[in-house]
Amino acid sequence: MALQLNIRQLLGKNLVENGIINYEQLVQALEIQECEPEQQKRKLPEILTDDLGVDRHAIRQALCEIYAIRQLEADLEITDELIDEIKRLCEFIPAEIKEQLIARKALPFRMKGQKLEILAEDPTDPHLTELGSGIPVKQFELIYANEQFVHKLIEKISETKNEYLNQLEGIEFEDTEPEEEHEVDEDEIDAEINQSMLNSLVEGMLVEAVRLEASDIHIIPGTGNKTDIYFRFDGKLQLWMTQNNIKPEAISAVVKDKTRNVDRFIRDESQDGFIQRFIDGSMLRYRVSIMPMVGSEFDRKFESIVIRVLDDRKVITDLNLLGLQDKAYENFTKAISKPSGIVIITGPTGSGKSTTLVAALYSVLDPSRNVLTVEEPVEYLIKGARQLRLSEAMTFEHAMRGILRHDPDIVLVGEIRDLLTAEIAIKLANTGHLTFSTLHTNDAPSAVARLYKMGVEPFLISSAINMVMAQRLLRRLCKHCKQPMTKPDVELAKSLGFSSEEISNNTFYKPVGCDHCHNGYKGRIAIHEALYFDKDIKKLIYDSGNEIDEDGIRNTAINNGMLTLRASGRERVKSGDTTMKEVLANTLEDEF
Repeated sequence: MALQLNIRQLLGKNLVENGIINYEQLVQALEIQECEPEQQKRKLPEILTDDLGVDRHAIRQALCEIYAIRQLEADLEITDELIDEIKRLCEFIPAEIKEQLIARKALPFRMKGQKLEILAEDPTDPHLTELGSGIPVKQFELIYANEQFVHKLIEKISETKNEYLNQLEGIEFEDTEPEEEHEVDEDEIDAEINQSMLNSLVEGMLVEAVRLEASDIHIIPGTGNKTDIYFRFDGKLQLWMTQNNIKPEAISAVVKDKTRNVDRFIRDESQDGFIQRFIDGSMLRYRVSIMPMVGSEFDRKFESIVIRVLDDRKVITDLNLLGLQDKAYENFTKAISKPSGIVIITGPTGSGKSTTLVAALYSVLDPSRNVLTVEEPVEYLIKGARQLRLSEAMTFEHAMRGILRHDPDIVLVGEIRDLLTAEIAIKLANTGHLTFSTLHTNDAPSAVARLYKMGVEPFLISSAINMVMAQRLLRRLCKHCKQPMTKPDVELAKSLGFSSEEISNNTFYKPVGCDHCHNGYKGRIAIHEALYFDKDIKKLIYDSGNEIDEDGIRNTAINNGMLTLRASGRERVKSGDTTMKEVLANTLEDEF
């Protein structure tokens, strides 16, 4: 008990001295711990991370200092050679111990002489010491690595098989002739579901989408009892499977049976719901959208289904990981650090607006502030924020009106969709609240015009808004296979705004394609147009009168250092992250 108390004191002192927590948070965590029943009493780090939203990585680094535990070198990359070495070491470890290590997020890492190094996201876990003692080596050492790194390693070496899809191997679906009478026969669909193992197909699809890192699943019915299933990778749809000889209505019925808040027997209306599954040790959520559609067989009840994979493990909580370029990062951090005002992210659906907002929100979360979010639907769970639940009884409009009476400090509004939402957001900003939201516009200056057309007066826009930032996501070139272009397309480069000098002095890359990527691309990278409301911009808007001068706003911002979306894209091309064609496909021409 004395040792535990000593460690607790050292940890608390270390965290406060290094600015990871303040003294009030430490006291609050200790009070929570004291109130818990003895049998259920949690450790101090667990309370700080789970209840008070303190960064888990920072706390574990502090623990490593106290226990004198080595930490993994920060610049280590996951290479094929590293994965092969870990797999080789796993072969010499008893299967039961290997499974328990992985369950506790630990892996054999490398041999140094006669000592085995074991990588762990929590090396202070006493069970890991017991497991290490069961490995046939003379010595072992536990080394700390952050949970994202360990999780990626486990994903690479586990080679987990999709048990649902394995059940379908060797099974042939009997062809079902299209009916002359196209009324839906529920008994026939039930019989088809029961005998065709469609349950395994749908469950396997959900698992495979997560493991292949797809962002969306599209289920599209076709003619002649054919259904195409597409996965979206890095913004592009790719065919994953075509299921023949099964009624599309039967596949839709299975998906709807697994989806909450959806009625299987409604086929003429749009429906939205969600699915939850525990996959590879983590709880995953799927957002399901179902809409009736027309096929060549007009009388059949076809439905298009889109399933968004919501993986909270991929939520970016560190602003530095957003990839903001220098000036945009400087102005964005300045905008969200203000005690009040509105920060707006603009862009089309799928441009990463929610990801940016969540990262911004995590950077300003504080247990001493009441953080509320109003979203429809809620995409990611945010620790430390109160995320309001919308329903038929409490609509988006009701929530926006009620939020003013709920004593907020920071508010996230999913979207400024009309004058009412805009007025409430402005009222929050002008009464000392920091507000985050989104708009659907092509670029940052047009967001100002959009608010004006909604009915918001220019003087309110200039006084309430801290920043408007437009963004797009471009496919990132695969680092394993990208190749320099021997003869870049000069005309294309000039049309994107590259000068002759830039074309001569920079290396342009092209996609190739390999086992690590999708057609030469792996992952995505953001470009930003960060319009910070400095004195010049505020005055320009305030003096605009009856018409917002978008070109004037844009030119003033550029003179003050703002990169347009296309200019931001050019910087990504010059750094070798993406291609000219990606920039061309996702940005409009700079006209000034």
